[in-house]
Amino acid sequence: MLEKMNEYGKRNIPFLFILDFDLQQPIILPLEEAEKKGIYFHIKGLSNAVSNTELPQHLRFQKYPIAFSKYKTAFDYVQQQLRFGNSFLTNLTFPTRIETNLSVHQIFDNNTAPYRLLFKDQFTVFSPESFVQIDSTGKIASFPMKGTIDAQLPNARTQLLNDQKERAEHNTIVDLIRNDLSLVAKKVCVEKFRYLDHIKTWDKELLQMSSKVTGRLPNDYASHLGDIFEQLLPAGSICGAPKKKTVEIIETAESYERGYYTGVFGYYQNGQVESGVMIRFIENTGGELHYKSGGGITIYSEVEKEYQELIDKVYAPIHREHSHLQRANRKSALAH
Repeated sequence: MLEKMNEYGKRNIPFLFILDFDLQQPIILPLEEAEKKGIYFHIKGLSNAVSNTELPQHLRFQKYPIAFSKYKTAFDYVQQQLRFGNSFLTNLTFPTRIETNLSVHQIFDNNTAPYRLLFKDQFTVFSPESFVQIDSTGKIASFPMKGTIDAQLPNARTQLLNDQKERAEHNTIVDLIRNDLSLVAKKVCVEKFRYLDHIKTWDKELLQMSSKVTGRLPNDYASHLGDIFEQLLPAGSICGAPKKKTVEIIETAESYERGYYTGVFGYYQNGQVESGVMIRFIENTGGELHYKSGGGITIYSEVEKEYQELIDKVYAPIHREHSHLQRANRKSALAH
């Protein structure tokens, strides 16, 4: 399937790609065919979707995380591997069962995340995290995202920037992404380091730490897009370092299949690529909704804080202002 990326890029055919975590079920298809397959996307302004769902008057969103004891067992195993020197950073994730009066279609339609995907009625993604961007000149940029805090906490910005664990985690990922880009590009450098973005949820606002790493691809990069992505995956921010051994640790610790969660999706068009990491992920499994989340574990990590971070990242992605505005717009439309 990745050969299709090379072929479409060589022929300058616009296409959508959806690459699962372990590249067992990659999907590559011309952009114009996505809607016929029941696949809708909104990627930094490029979209094939028209919002046609309404929000309920009152949002219901309940979460039922895994037991702390189960999380601690996995956490302790990861910590053991870190102490053995088999990994410097391991991203540990689990699914959380949720109950809500929102469907995956409503969640896709009614949030403002820059990277949104609706895959039939199977799962939806509303990710804030870019994977790589490539412009028409061959400049490639990646934006590793590590470090999250509730923006309402006292001195939240200072807390996040000065947290030893968060700093170590972020530095490790930036170094990993820099090394990854060096596999496919030249003149790799860190253009911006540890900047903060605001992310709004239904009931709170989060601060998220990111950096920007860039490089220069060969002139014929469009003919080798599949090869480039194969070398860059899995995304360093959602596995850890070193990649190969850390992925083995993840498979043992998590004991479930990530599937498309923590894979990447995006598009190619006119020499440009825009892609995002498939985090903030809700999956419909047999009529039950599961929200997959997690965080990076280092030797500095505390199990209680990491467990709470996993839970905090499970949220309805529709903030109050957006829902109120949508209802007001519907009333205005009816009045006219």
